[in-house]
Amino acid sequence: MRSSPYRPVMSHTTLRRVLPGFAVSSLGDGMAVVAVSWLAIELAPTADRGIWVALAAAAYTLSGAAGALLLGRYLRHRRPAQLAGWDAALRAGALGAIPVFHAFGALSIQGYVALLALSSVLHSWGQAGIYTMIARVLPERDHLAGNAVLSGVGSIATVVGPPLATLLIVFGGPASVLAVDAMTFLVLAVTFLLAVPKDSVPEPDEDKASRTAGFAVIRRIPALSGLLALSFVFFFLFGPVYVALPLHVSDDLDASAGVLAAFYTAFGIGAVLGSVLTGFLSRWRLWPTTVGIVIGFGILMLPMGLGAPTAVSVVCFGLAGLLWPPYSSLSTTLFQRSAPSALLPQALAASSAVRVLSVPLGTALGGPLVAGLGAVGALRLSGGAIAVLGLTAAGALALRAAWRAPVAELSGCGDGGARPSE
Repeated sequence: MRSSPYRPVMSHTTLRRVLPGFAVSSLGDGMAVVAVSWLAIELAPTADRGIWVALAAAAYTLSGAAGALLLGRYLRHRRPAQLAGWDAALRAGALGAIPVFHAFGALSIQGYVALLALSSVLHSWGQAGIYTMIARVLPERDHLAGNAVLSGVGSIATVVGPPLATLLIVFGGPASVLAVDAMTFLVLAVTFLLAVPKDSVPEPDEDKASRTAGFAVIRRIPALSGLLALSFVFFFLFGPVYVALPLHVSDDLDASAGVLAAFYTAFGIGAVLGSVLTGFLSRWRLWPTTVGIVIGFGILMLPMGLGAPTAVSVVCFGLAGLLWPPYSSLSTTLFQRSAPSALLPQALAASSAVRVLSVPLGTALGGPLVAGLGAVGALRLSGGAIAVLGLTAAGALALRAAWRAPVAELSGCGDGGARPSE
């Protein structure tokens, strides 16, 4: 235990205050994974369910990308705890309005999608605040472990959340799940706004960066721009799963929300294991690791689209979950180490905006894909395309290495290969 990479994270005074609230809100989000799509299925007209499920899933995250760009003037100088706290407070208010309107019979599918969109306006800045805090309170060597702890907490919530959501859906309907989710975000807002002292997170010298400074930093560093491009396409291709999987369970399998919860729970179990392993990967080279993750993830998605038995598909989806936390944590660590400290919130918000945008765009594509190919066909296309993306990136990486080797020999540099962080 003394040599564990997670010990400095768990023993840090500021993080000990934050992690319980983060765990509670993660549990609420783990429950919402099932409830958001299931309530959309209930509210939407039968003929257009695929489109509305896609819009609901996209709305829950899409507006965060717009918030990252449009609100930079007002938020870029705010403390990390403020960014995370304001995001949580907005989510609590907007999500809490959904069960209230539903209880009075005043919740239309259009109003539901609008409230989901409002809830995520500050999400990119909230994520940037959390990971900026990790970068500023921990030494560089502990960044990966800190990111992995946050990822692990979220993964555990994904295991516990869907079964709890299923029980609440049976007895109170999906709107009751979102009521609980809103309460958990209220706990997180109180945690960041009241329990984190102002002087507990070091602040860099004041900067005069513009609201687009985060994107400028990413453009200047090839490793960041390349990684962000890979992440955008990866998450975009995964987006249709949020539409195809619920409809595959409800229509193709004629199953209940419990089966959908089983898929998400399996993914969460794999993610928990992946989060535990992530902290021990600090010596691994980033690019080969991320590319291998993308290839493996795509291959493990294919059984769902190839007509495999439900049990096999659930297991493979769980193994795909094993690969998710290392990818997320390693890529975040590269941003934390490469971006200047004063510009870190902007860089992380820009990165989050691009990633947040990619998933809803892919999710929005899920509606037409399901309409044209069916849920199984959409799942098959998603998994195959992700695997092809990884293979393409691997080929590009091999060509880059082959090109750099002779250049290094000609220049007389013995260390001309890629650095471990690349």
